[in-house]
Amino acid sequence: MSSALPRAARRGLADEAADLIRAAIFSGHFPPGAALREVELAERLGVSRGSVREGLARLTQEGLVRGGWHRGTTVIEVTAEDVEEVYALRAALDRLAATTARRAAPEEHLAQLDRLVAEMATEIAAGGEAHRLVALDIAFHDQIYAAAGNGRLTTAWRTIRSQLHLFHLRRVDAAYDHYRARVIDEHRELAALLRSGDIRTLARRAEEHVDSARRSLLAGLPPRIATESAGASDRR
Repeated sequence: MSSALPRAARRGLADEAADLIRAAIFSGHFPPGAALREVELAERLGVSRGSVREGLARLTQEGLVRGGWHRGTTVIEVTAEDVEEVYALRAALDRLAATTARRAAPEEHLAQLDRLVAEMATEIAAGGEAHRLVALDIAFHDQIYAAAGNGRLTTAWRTIRSQLHLFHLRRVDAAYDHYRARVIDEHRELAALLRSGDIRTLARRAEEHVDSARRSLLAGLPPRIATESAGASDRR
């Protein structure tokens, strides 16, 4: 019986294409609903259509874009149904991540949370762009998951991370002043609770943090979508 294994396929350009397209989406270059055309992307990125196609497949797995046979690929729209589903999952994951990190996090992870809050404050004071503040916000939660030290939990977080990033940008676009007024205090409180707060209070505040973001995002959606969401909530 031969022990030979097939040679691994070379990788790199597809991952780079995915990273660049994702960054363009998060910067607002490709807003929700925007078409992503392989030929144009390949030309602009200087890679093959095959690399772009593979990169878009990765973003499809992340839930950031949608497409299929005989249909063009587009950036996902922000719908109330998607918001409700993703934020319900996030609330459960964030609660578990926070309470696990409270028990297991080493000091260097907690210090990084403090640094990220300080960067948020600096960004606000400098009148920085909203997408930069959102990136710091997501990085803060990345750090909590890293502090928890649970690989499967982190994998679950990554399955919704890109969608959350896009949803968060939509929320901030609709109500930046409201977000800016709350973001520092909410994250500073979470960092403090991770050090010295009791588990129950931490779990509750982690969920409330997510619910506040969900409600703010839904409030910024078009009236028809928000009404449909309210009706669905009432039926539940």
